[in-house]
Amino acid sequence: MVYKKGISDYIIDAFVYIFITVLTITVLYPFLNAFAISFNEASDTTRGGIYLWPRAPTLESYKQVFTNPKIWNAYFITVSRTVLGVVSALFVTSLIAFALSVKKLVGRRFYSLFCIIPMYFGGGIIPYYMLIRNLDLMNSFWVYIIPNLVGLFNIILMRTFFQEIPDALKESAQIDGANYLTIFFKIILPVSTPILATIALFIGVFHWNSWFDATFFVNREDLKPMQNILLQIINEAAYAERLAAMSGGQASAAAGAMGNIGRGRPVNVRSLTMTTMFVTIFPVLIIYPFVQRFFVKGIMIGSVKG
Repeated sequence: MVYKKGISDYIIDAFVYIFITVLTITVLYPFLNAFAISFNEASDTTRGGIYLWPRAPTLESYKQVFTNPKIWNAYFITVSRTVLGVVSALFVTSLIAFALSVKKLVGRRFYSLFCIIPMYFGGGIIPYYMLIRNLDLMNSFWVYIIPNLVGLFNIILMRTFFQEIPDALKESAQIDGANYLTIFFKIILPVSTPILATIALFIGVFHWNSWFDATFFVNREDLKPMQNILLQIINEAAYAERLAAMSGGQASAAAGAMGNIGRGRPVNVRSLTMTTMFVTIFPVLIIYPFVQRFFVKGIMIGSVKG
């Protein structure tokens, strides 16, 4: 029997399409507007009227960012911590999650509860700072890696996914003489691509966007990640523009010495802010489409059971 749509069905469909269209425009417009401002001359942007496309296209904002001598070292630090952080945290997280998924594990409920409690209660920034200092991780690259090896929420997601894998696979391997490590590396991990890709995305985005640890625990400029250096560029430009506004021509010379180009010139604080935003999110936008199909499947399966 072929179902024929009635008037109510067409009304509902029209409402859904209109709602999705409005929602899409609402989400995309801020990004498109920021994109247009980042590629537009600052002197022209101050006139207003920039919406979806630059009116006076220029690359000066991007030149201002990428000609900063600190930016390339910061990119190296960020990429290094992201790659090493994803690999190491994924390995440690998957090992813990696999152990918690084994029904014969003694004290399994206690360990699971031990993982849940810190998700709701934390010691605070001062005890955390003292811990980092006592571990001798201050001003060290490893302060980005070691404290972030274990993500409790990621462990719970991955443990739930592992529990969904049929026990028959593990039992057949044990009959053939395989131990738990063999089962983990040769059976569990090969069939866990969706959850591994999902957790890798979570960890990667965290490391890529992180600025908190570098702000509080790292004073060396050569160890600062990209987020902190980009923030420094914006703050320097904002400070130089305030000097220019207060002191006139003399402060304008100081602003030029700081690498800032103020109002009436191709770059200002607003254009630099939009530019740094795109410099930050562009790599994530490139990678996300390739892991999206794993992301949806991994989240759905990993959250079916508590």
